[in-house]
Amino acid sequence: TRFMTIFLLLGSPVLPVLSKSGDITIGGAFSVYTQTPKSSPSLTETPEPLICTRISFREFRFAQTMIFAIEEINNSSSLLPNISVGYKIFDSCGSTLPSTRAAMGLINGQEKTFGKSCTGQSTVHAIIGASKSSSTICYAYILFCFLFQISHFSTCACLSNRKEHPSFFRTIPSDYYQSRALAQLVKHFGWTWVGAVRSDNDYGNNGMATFIEAATQEGICVEYSEAISWTSLDEQVERVVRVIKTGTAKVVVAFLGYDEMDILLEEALRQNITGLQWVGSESWITSSNLALRKYSGILTGSIGFAIKKAKIAGLQEFLLQVHPSQDPQNHILKEFWEETFGCSFQPSLKGVKQCSGSERLRDIKNPFTDVSELRISNNVYKAVYAVAHAMHSMLKCGEKSEEIAKHIQDVNFSLQSGEKVYFDERGDPAATYQLVNWQKNSAGDPVFVTVGSYDASLPDGKQFTIKEMNLTWPISVCSESCFPGFRQAVIKGKPICCFSCIACAAGEISNSTNSAECSPCPLEYWSNEDHNKCVPKVIEFLSYEETMGALLAGFSLFGASLTLVVSFVFFWFRHTPLVKASNSELSFFLLLSLTLCFLCALTFIGQPTDWSCMLRHVAFGITFALCISCILTKTITVVIAFTAKRPANTVPQCSVLLQRMGVLGGTFLQVLICVVWLTLAPPFPHKNTVYAAERIILECSLGSSIGFWVVLGYIGLLAVLCLILAFLARKLPDNFNEAKFITFSMLIFIAVWVTFIPAYVSSPGKFTVAVEIFAILASSFGLLFCIFAPKCYILLLKPERNTKNHMMGRNQFAHPWITGVPKKQQALHYRRKSGACGVVGDGIQLHPEVQNRGSGLQTV
Repeated sequence: TRFMTIFLLLGSPVLPVLSKSGDITIGGAFSVYTQTPKSSPSLTETPEPLICTRISFREFRFAQTMIFAIEEINNSSSLLPNISVGYKIFDSCGSTLPSTRAAMGLINGQEKTFGKSCTGQSTVHAIIGASKSSSTICYAYILFCFLFQISHFSTCACLSNRKEHPSFFRTIPSDYYQSRALAQLVKHFGWTWVGAVRSDNDYGNNGMATFIEAATQEGICVEYSEAISWTSLDEQVERVVRVIKTGTAKVVVAFLGYDEMDILLEEALRQNITGLQWVGSESWITSSNLALRKYSGILTGSIGFAIKKAKIAGLQEFLLQVHPSQDPQNHILKEFWEETFGCSFQPSLKGVKQCSGSERLRDIKNPFTDVSELRISNNVYKAVYAVAHAMHSMLKCGEKSEEIAKHIQDVNFSLQSGEKVYFDERGDPAATYQLVNWQKNSAGDPVFVTVGSYDASLPDGKQFTIKEMNLTWPISVCSESCFPGFRQAVIKGKPICCFSCIACAAGEISNSTNSAECSPCPLEYWSNEDHNKCVPKVIEFLSYEETMGALLAGFSLFGASLTLVVSFVFFWFRHTPLVKASNSELSFFLLLSLTLCFLCALTFIGQPTDWSCMLRHVAFGITFALCISCILTKTITVVIAFTAKRPANTVPQCSVLLQRMGVLGGTFLQVLICVVWLTLAPPFPHKNTVYAAERIILECSLGSSIGFWVVLGYIGLLAVLCLILAFLARKLPDNFNEAKFITFSMLIFIAVWVTFIPAYVSSPGKFTVAVEIFAILASSFGLLFCIFAPKCYILLLKPERNTKNHMMGRNQFAHPWITGVPKKQQALHYRRKSGACGVVGDGIQLHPEVQNRGSGLQTV
């Protein structure tokens, strides 16, 4: 599709600052002049004509490098042979308005209007430039359908858009890569809190936007982002410097062009800003101009990415031959000479020495003569050769100049230095940078030291490399780092880089610096005191080594020992009336079961295992069932002996066999319950992590809670029956009455186990086991003392009461059915009768006359 564009140039046509005719003409656009008047635009007055002053030695070197490359090509026999290459170099003055005028000059020559279609013929065949992205964009929009353009210094990523700029190429990488490289550099040094200053143009705005996006992804926060232009008023520059000065960031990322950096540092020096770490873009980081200024000390230690340094053979000699006599009519050569040597060719100027023309550039050290840092100049050199190779390919194919763009896209050649030149599908070269650090040499002068590199073509993680440097770098963070064991907590209303450090909660850890969150430990692990490592949880169980376990074990052994002592005392006095009256066989059975009850408490202490868990509950259930069965049988014997309503002399009402069967039957039923429990759902060791999160409670799970409560309920049932029967026998004769002591023992037993139930359910961890042991010991001691203490007291301390007369006592047989029997007929004789019933035992028998009437007290 063709369209008509009409340009009307207001004012005088712009003329090239340097030119030479040839068969092929290459245009150039450089910011040869770098200074324009600073004034606020007015809406009511006509703006003054824009006048550019102050030659930039570096930009003038770029222009001369272009001329040097063209002269090399003209002298080449292999590249564009028999074809002369000319040039027209215009000054863009680093601003869009002069760039527009230069663009008109490149297309139109001296005509003031230009209204042609895209098939029109320009005065030049290609353009090298411009040096600033804004100027380059201006050229790209105006010239895209007439010319193709190769920039040596325009890095704005926006220029890689092929839809908007199909005829644009460049020999410098896009800021898309540089911005990301800067973000990785800042992250490498741990600078999470930085300030940002940018040029207020396409270069700075696009580059800084990309940097902030990449920095955010890297966890970096930007405290402030300010913009200035080289045409900014002094008040604007002062304000930006005040923001930098009052900021807390110790690192400033300066995505600035050389001119903006110059005016910024002038004001920074005036406001005495020191102690900042500057991170620079390729535009100024290797500028020798800045290194020679009085404020260069502010930049000591600066670091940033630069284009690779190169050497161009013969360029220095070419530059040193530049002289006004080469073109006496060219005013820019005279101005360059005057500014270089501080003289004037006009003799009328007072106070200024007159230029003789014999001055030597070899004696001058300035950015024009300094070829030690040929980075951007090499890009100019490559751009010229790229145009030449494209023109050579086009002419070789016999095509028209309109087809040159596709030949530019396909160029792939090597310079004399061995460097390869080619463009990708976006018209960009390979994105490779050198990391440069400002250091001082032995003389104290700034030098640019390469300390690393960035190559975007490499895989992630290998693109950025940096050498180890023995330098001290500042710390620039909004908040101090959170050490392992802490996590970051964002402060409301502040960037994510401003945070407070909060200790990880119990059971959580962070094992790295600046953790965003704490990680929970696995189920069987817990955090250490510093909350930076998960350690195995403490396994808790009631052990013999701890005080509580040792005390309970001691009481258990003491109770068993005391029971054995009582057994020994009863055995020693087994032939005395008191022991005989106590039904010695049941007494020894009871003492044996009490010993086992005391000892079964030991099975509850120690680390639970499969066998110990089953043993402790089975031993507890069976031994207590045996114990209570003995007491119940003894109680039944007493009740039957003293409460029989009529004689029964045919079958003994309380024979030895029946007593034994009562004990074994009561115990066997408990054994049967335990067997069923162990068969269906036996107890097993269990790691309880629910009750206490910080430790593992190793306990015996009941397996079946029903089984446990049935075992406990059966013991309770026996105890309740025993209590009822003993209560019924409470008014029997004192000397024969053991029922009162059994009643007290059962009351204590039942009280202990009724209290045990809520305590058992609510006790935590190992205290559950301790409560169960305490209940076992307390009930066992209660039975031991209530039943056997009174007898031992008589046996050991009151032997005079251990006689058969005392066992008889007065009114001994005030039994209802004996009432009215003459006392002489109640005379008793003693004979040994094994297996007699309980109260008095196996020695007392009624007179035969009484026996003839029948008595439930056959042997009482």
